[in-house]
Formats: sequence, C-alpha cells, structure tokens
Amino acid sequence: MNTTATDHTAAPPRGALRALLPALAGHRAMVARTCATALVEQGSLVALLTLAAHTVGTAVTEGRAPGGGTITALVVLVLVRALATWREMDLSHDLAYRVLAELRVRVFDGLARGAPARVAGKRSGELAATAMADVEALEFFYAHTTAQLLASGVVFTGGAATLAAVEPWLLAALLPVAALLAAAPFTDARGRAARGARTRAATAKLSADTVDTVDGLRELLASGALPRQRDRLADQGVTVGEAQRAEATWDATAAAVRDLLTVLAVLGVVAAAARSAASGGLHGAWVPAAMALALSVLGPVAESAAAVSRAVGLRAAAARVGAALDAPALAPPPASPHPLPPGPLGVRLHAVGFDYGGPPVLDGVELTVPAGLTVALVGASGAGKSTCAHLLARFWDPTTGAVQLLPEDGPPLDLRDLSDAALRAAVAVVGQDAPLFHGTLADNLRLGAPDADDALLAATARTCGVDLIAPLDTLVGERGATVSGGQRARISLARALLAGPRVLVLDETTAHLDNTGDARLAAAIGGSGRTTLVIAHRRATIRRADRIAVLEAGRIAEEGTWDELTARPGSALLRVLADAPS
Repeated sequence: MNTTATDHTAAPPRGALRALLPALAGHRAMVARTCATALVEQGSLVALLTLAAHTVGTAVTEGRAPGGGTITALVVLVLVRALATWREMDLSHDLAYRVLAELRVRVFDGLARGAPARVAGKRSGELAATAMADVEALEFFYAHTTAQLLASGVVFTGGAATLAAVEPWLLAALLPVAALLAAAPFTDARGRAARGARTRAATAKLSADTVDTVDGLRELLASGALPRQRDRLADQGVTVGEAQRAEATWDATAAAVRDLLTVLAVLGVVAAAARSAASGGLHGAWVPAAMALALSVLGPVAESAAAVSRAVGLRAAAARVGAALDAPALAPPPASPHPLPPGPLGVRLHAVGFDYGGPPVLDGVELTVPAGLTVALVGASGAGKSTCAHLLARFWDPTTGAVQLLPEDGPPLDLRDLSDAALRAAVAVVGQDAPLFHGTLADNLRLGAPDADDALLAATARTCGVDLIAPLDTLVGERGATVSGGQRARISLARALLAGPRVLVLDETTAHLDNTGDARLAAAIGGSGRTTLVIAHRRATIRRADRIAVLEAGRIAEEGTWDELTARPGSALLRVLADAPS
C-alpha cells in the first residue's frame, strides 16, 4: 500500500482550532453558564477596582471616610469576585473535560473507520499521541479561550463606552494599546503554530520510540542494543526539550511585550487623566476611579491575548484530532441495512477487483465457498490471499465486484448492505498474529462474546487446547507477551469460536503450530457445519479441505479437490506446494 509522507513539523493549516468549536454544540447550556460566570467574574473585578479607587480618592481628596453602603458594596464585590472566579474555573474545566471525553471516543471511532489502511505503517506511540496527548492538549483551548474571549469583549466594550462618556481622552490613550494587544498573538501566528507543531511531533516520536523500546526490551537486551536505544531515547528527549524551550522562549518574549504595552497604557492613562484634571474634565475622586476603570478593562484584553497566543500553538494537535474526527469510512455503513436470515451461510467473491492505490492485487476473482464446506485458498506469497480475508472482514470494500454471503433461502447479500454488528456476528476472521490484550485468558476469550457463560467458555477452551496453556484466570501480559506464537493461535481461534460465527476465515492462523497442533485445531473446527475459508501454506492443512482454490495473478487459476488438482501435471497447486511446508 502506498503512503504519502507528511511533514509533521510544518505549520498546520489555519482554522484547525475553529473546526473543533462545533464540539461545544452538545453543551450549549453549560457554555452559556460558563460565559455568564466569566462575564460576572471579569465585570465584578472592574467594578471592585473602580469603586475602590473612587473610595480611596474620596478619602484623600475630601478627607471623608467611606460610608456603610460603600463598604458593604466593596465586601459584596469581593465575595462575588471570589465566588465567580471559583465557579468559572469549575464550570470551564467541567465543560472542557466533558468535551475531551467525547473527542477521545470520536477519535477512536475515526481510527476505527479508517483501519487498517490509515493505521498501517503508523507506530502505536504516534497513534496514542493523537488519541490521548493531542486531545488532552486541547483542554486549554476549551477551558480558557472561548468564554474568556467573549467576556473580555463584553467587558472592554462596556468599559470603553463608559470612558467615552466620562472622558474621551482616557479612551484615546487606551484604544491603541488594546488594539496592539489584540493583534499581538497574530503577528507571529504561523511561527507560533510551527513551533507548536515541532513540539507535538517531537513528543509523538519520543512516545513511539519509548513504546518500541518497551515492546522490544527482551530483543534489545539479547542483542546488546539496549545502550544504543537508550542513547536514542536520550537524543529524542533533548529534541523535545529544545522544542519546548523554543516555545517557552517565545512565550516569555510575548509576555514581556504584553507587559511593556500595559506599562505604556498606564503612562498614557496617567497623562490623559492629568490633562483631564487640569482642564476640569475630571476632578476629585473621579480621577483615580476613571484611571482604575481604564486599566481594569485592559487587563482581560491582555489575558485574552495570552490565551490566544498559547492556543495558536495547539493548531498541530487540533489538526491531527480534526483529521481523525473527519476521516472518511473505508467501508461506509449502509443507509438501510438488510437483515441477515438465520441458518448456514456460504461465501462468494464475485468478479472482485481490488488495489491499494497501485497495481491491482485482485483482478476479477470468482470464488464460492458453499455453506458448511471448508475451502483452502492457496497461492504464492503476495498473491492476495490475505486481501481476500480483509475484504471478507470488510476492512475495505472491493474496487469492483462484490463480496457476498449466501443464505440457504433468499438472494445473495452484499456485505455493503449489512450492518457492522450483523457482519461481525456472522463472520469471524482470525489472522496469523491476532493480538491479545492485557488481562486473563478468559478476558481475551470473551472479547467477542462478553456474555458467554463459564461452561461454554471452558468447553471452547478445551476444544482448542487453551486449557493446556494455563488456567483461564492467568494473566497473558500486554500483547500476549507471556504466550508463544502457537499458544496465541489457539487463544485466537477459541476467541472466534466462542462468538459462534457462521463463517470462519483463518488467515495462516495455524502457521506457528506443529503438525499435531494443527491437526487438533482442524478437528476442533471440523464437523460443525460451519463454513470455513482456510488460507494456508502447510500441505497437511490444505489437504484436509473439502475443496482447494489456487490464487494466481489476481485470479482463481484453478479449483478442485486435492486428488483432482494434484493429478494434473503442471497444475498451479503443485507449483505452490513445491515451496510449501509439509
């Protein structure tokens, strides 16, 4: 399969963050409460500072102590500010974590829609970085950006209108600085996004290298390569540190620029207030009150500028999350699924053509597996046998033709017309290296049949020889680290049989077994009336099948029983068997 290299360190596209705003749509009430609380929090601070400045100004200029009403108002504003600050933090983070929980599920759904094609060739650490770290990074965006920007805009607009009415010169001193603060995050947005992308890419690579190291620890120790791998991880850590320092340096510089602009605003406001006081526009306690109002409405603008600047660095994470969310389905669900009738099912590949974006792998394959029979699909390595299995699992849809299930009564049913649940219940595909998950043997067997009772579980385990591996409550370790390839094959087959599929596809499942183990598993699946397609190279496995189909040059070259095909001089089966194990 052809893949296109992507430069993960380039600046991500603009609009990646905006594209994730619709995730808030399901939480409109909480968004409204968060925005309202942020508005109260910022507005109460402006009112508190303005009233406090007026109170102090009154005491200084008039020598008059504040009255009970003023003190009460100040106390109320302090309490409101404290309560609103706590409540805004609580609501904003609650909202953010609810959105992130939904995004994680949607990212996994996106990966599943595109699997295995969009997962193939990608390292598990990189996928984990998208599914977990990138989503987690967006917490800041959802918790500290939207509500703060809205509240800051409202507070600044209200404060600016008040200043325009009280003393236009104060507004004139404030507006240029506010405009510069608002524009500052966008002056180097592309560079900030690129630096964020480098940090995310370096972190994802370190994650992938770490996962690879842990997975291959035994091999690294056995080959003496662990010191080199450790040095490689150290180099990756240095790369991550350099990327993070570059971001931190820019953040510090941007913060210094914002502080400088704020100082300029203070100087401008002081000069404007002095001019107004000298001309009689403002007098007495209203001079410090107006100055406090001007500077307090500027504070949220500076905080919003800092939040936007930091959010720009999340574009890379947002772009990867957005790509996962919008990933098109390689096997889209049907608009109106057809019901699958009960009873035995046969399988047919009808004029099937398929490619992975390059030369055709299958070119007009015609293959029928009658209900209840076992057919061996054989061919040279790379002939497309596993592709047939993947099409039967509907990991992909054929480019041409159709993959069908054949009920005893009724017309053939195209897999594209079945719901995913119906297809998974009817067809089980077991590969050569089917993964195991951290948990007990019983947990792994119940993966496809979580409601299977203990008696059926034990019987299936005995049938496939899983009971000979270890007790069913034994932990198998992450990715089945404690079991051998042959034991993994037994577990994988038992897991498939426990779900009771009507069609079983075995893709080199018994390749790691010896002849005795292979024969035992063949006996376990034989005589059940189940339709079975066996992809195999082992001579004994092929010989046990009811019929044999030979795949060659993307087509079924010949089909028949063992005796029929081996009796033909120069048959395609004999060419395959010449390189096959006994």
